[in-house]
Amino acid sequence: MALAKDFLWGGATAANQYEGGVFEGGAGLSTADVMTNGSHTVRRQVTWKKADGTEGSTPLCFGSAERNLPEGAVPCIIEGDKYYYPSHIASDFYHHYKEDIKLCAEEGFKCFRLSIKWSRIYPNGDDAEPNEEGLQFYENVFDECHKYGIEPLVTLLHYENPLSLAARFNGWDSRHLVDAYVKYASTCFKRFQGKVKYYLTFNEINCIEECPYVTAGLIHGNPQNVANAAFHQFLASALTVKEAHEHFPELRIGMMLAYGPVYGFTSDPADQLLAKQAENKILFYSDVQMLGTYPSYKLAEYARNGITIPAQPGDMETLAKYPCDFLSFSCYGSHVVTIHGEDQKAGEGNGAMAQTVANPYLDTNAWGWATDPQCLRIAVNTFYNRYRCDIWCVENGIGWNDEFADGTVHDSYRIDYMRANIQSLKDAAEIDGIPVMGYLYWGCVDMVSNGEGEMAKRYGQIYVDADNYGKGSMKRSTKDSYYWYQKCIRSNGEDLK
Repeated sequence: MALAKDFLWGGATAANQYEGGVFEGGAGLSTADVMTNGSHTVRRQVTWKKADGTEGSTPLCFGSAERNLPEGAVPCIIEGDKYYYPSHIASDFYHHYKEDIKLCAEEGFKCFRLSIKWSRIYPNGDDAEPNEEGLQFYENVFDECHKYGIEPLVTLLHYENPLSLAARFNGWDSRHLVDAYVKYASTCFKRFQGKVKYYLTFNEINCIEECPYVTAGLIHGNPQNVANAAFHQFLASALTVKEAHEHFPELRIGMMLAYGPVYGFTSDPADQLLAKQAENKILFYSDVQMLGTYPSYKLAEYARNGITIPAQPGDMETLAKYPCDFLSFSCYGSHVVTIHGEDQKAGEGNGAMAQTVANPYLDTNAWGWATDPQCLRIAVNTFYNRYRCDIWCVENGIGWNDEFADGTVHDSYRIDYMRANIQSLKDAAEIDGIPVMGYLYWGCVDMVSNGEGEMAKRYGQIYVDADNYGKGSMKRSTKDSYYWYQKCIRSNGEDLK
């Protein structure tokens, strides 16, 4: 089975890393807007203030074990020069969207993934009426996409929640957010009817355990709060599917999972069991959203740890009745786990988990990310064999400290990464016979990295003249990878030379 003629080639972005314009158009603040910059060695911080005037910051970010702000601390922007907040400027898509979409169209994109900033539509998250300026901005973006025949894929919640909801309700710990979110989603469905066909409910929903503040707006993230938040997001997703199916039947609502194959380092059965347990931890979230029920392994874990599910009468029936229409996923590489890690190099990179070690068969970049030439094929097989659903790779890419010279970037390393991963996806379709909806390269335009909060870790095929502090002309320039991907798309993936 070859890739379909209507295979959705394109790229993916996120508002909190790309959009900017934080104080424009009547938008409210999000949880991302109070996160500072960082680096590979310095954790990002959430800044806060107490009623007595005390100010500070806490690393509620990926890679940090911290889960709570100090008692009485409220997340906020701290004025002055001590902190820099990269989301405020980002890549300034807010003012460059026409230019960026045109460049994507010339590259051959069939699809452009972006997220809507909830607090640009409802500044406090649960306002009585939506913000018209915010709605109009996104409508203009979608109109620009359709001008070039590009299908938008919209993530309704991508690593930023309205800051007001985090401060007042501890984010998704509270059921209050369920109705607020469904109202927000319904507002988008109605306003963008005929302009957006595909929506994702929550970006990388399984990362709530790794970073509950970023994913679910939790300023206090103990295990019970995290379980509450996960359930409330599951319920909101199901109710959003219900809203779409009943009132907007032309829409397709997908889930989105952060995934990387997990390998046991040795043939020791204990390593293989550890790998299976690590994968179950990921697939729990897709099991609920695609199969409509909590799996036995998770229920047993909750029982052992005294965790309860905050379900009300009828909630479990709702989960069962309204699974998502398709499964989308991010995949950047794989993980290796072992109980024999004493003499092994620790694993790094996107989503590195406990007891991870480096894979001696794979090359890594400066951030510890390894290129696994089989990871997409394994991912697609895992999902299709488990769920028998439509599958879409909506994030795959590699960050690099690009060297800009003579008006471009010669990024052969990015081309090599894309070639290996696209071939892996093609093998899933052509050899294993699995239908795949599309491939979206992550960070098609340079933008702030989520984990580090810096521009230095660049993913794009389009270079943006901006440094780690938002300084620069914001001029866009195409890299070598831009033209390679253009050629790939024109051939529907046949020309990977």
